[in-house]
Amino acid sequence: MSFSETVLAPWLLSLAALVSLGMVGLALLQRPWEILLADRGLQHRWLAATVAVVLFWQLRAQAIDWLTMHLLFTALMTLVFKAPLALLTNVAANLSLVLLGKATWPLLGVNVLVTGVVPTLIMVVVWRLVDRRLPDNLMLFLFLCGFFGAALATLGAGLAAVGLVMLGATDPEVIHQSREYARFLPLLMPSEAFITGMLLSILMVYHPGWVATFNDHRYIDTK
Repeated sequence: MSFSETVLAPWLLSLAALVSLGMVGLALLQRPWEILLADRGLQHRWLAATVAVVLFWQLRAQAIDWLTMHLLFTALMTLVFKAPLALLTNVAANLSLVLLGKATWPLLGVNVLVTGVVPTLIMVVVWRLVDRRLPDNLMLFLFLCGFFGAALATLGAGLAAVGLVMLGATDPEVIHQSREYARFLPLLMPSEAFITGMLLSILMVYHPGWVATFNDHRYIDTK
């Protein structure tokens, strides 16, 4: 989900833009381009995945005037390419909405925050907990990261959008609509979880080396 109209106070839009810029800056400090330049296959996979995400984002449902619904794919990109590249993909997808006239420039920062920064951070936390605290079990990784993690990331993105509206909406009717929208968040989680889990399971079976957060030696070779 992402904002399609400016319904937030200017100060909140500016604050969201600063937070998003800071997180993108942290991602760039990881120098993700060094990994891309060193691996031609990774270049092709990441660019192809980014183009696919951009195209899928064009398939959107207009829930209410100021909010559109679409699959995020942020959790999947985080698991497959890790957080820095996933966040860059999200920025590219949000830029495409702006360039195509489906969102305005002032909304870029808040949309990156809702659809990119929040779900990426949630997915990283879930992955770290599974990777460090739980046994090396293939099904645990798949279900907790691929399904549960994606659902939780989607919930976090939705709650972030609702929270921003409650914090700084300029129209009381928008606040009422956001409360109604919050009731439907549990209905949005299964679709993102199913798509993420399905694609992740395919990659783990046929190309486990493509999933950057999955150690096939730990989860497969040692069993």
